[in-house]
Amino acid sequence: MTKPIHIINGPNLNLLGTREPEIYGSQTLADIEVMCAEVAEALDHTIVFVQSNIEGELVDFIQAAGRDGSGIVINPAAYTHTSIALHDALKAVDVPSVEIHLSQPAKRESFRRRSYVAEAVHGTVSGFGADSYVLGLQALSNLIDTND
Repeated sequence: MTKPIHIINGPNLNLLGTREPEIYGSQTLADIEVMCAEVAEALDHTIVFVQSNIEGELVDFIQAAGRDGSGIVINPAAYTHTSIALHDALKAVDVPSVEIHLSQPAKRESFRRRSYVAEAVHGTVSGFGADSYVLGLQALSNLIDTND
């Protein structure tokens, strides 16, 4: 079996289900974790699923994923638009990575249109609600399987 896929979630995603459901949907982060575990199992992978509101902890998660994992799905949330630290951490690890977003940042406030993370990952999936995680996992699994 391959090393696990690390699914890394940024700030405020712990509030999913109650925070602006008209934008982010009604599923909780725990619901999404269950869905991701099922999808990963169907793809013959396992997951490590983490969340933090702290930028440095997210960097630590990325570094751990680079050391112990086969790939990264990251929803950097608000750090998408501000974090050079996440950008640099993603570039520093030698595993494929996919950025995902529940909403479509390009359709929101203008400051959300720049992603520092996008410049450091293989691709981005956004705008499909919780299905963005599924699509991101499928894309990452293809990248991992192609590189094996």
